[in-house]
Amino acid sequence: MPSVVDRETVRLLVSDGAQLAEVLPRDEYEEEHLPGALHVPLKQLLAATSGLDRTRPVVVYCWDGL
Repeated sequence: MPSVVDRETVRLLVSDGAQLAEVLPRDEYEEEHLPGALHVPLKQLLAATSGLDRTRPVVVYCWDGL
């Protein structure tokens, strides 16, 4: 179930094994991204080739919160 979390909660989730995925456009991701974040363009988020481990929680980051 999706939910909005704060920065500290993201840190805790990632330290407990959650994956961090940024859905930003490639140029924005390449310019600056969160440490350890995978780049998964929004349109590919559900694709089997996204590189995400389906057995672990995923934290998705998008700059505008939509």
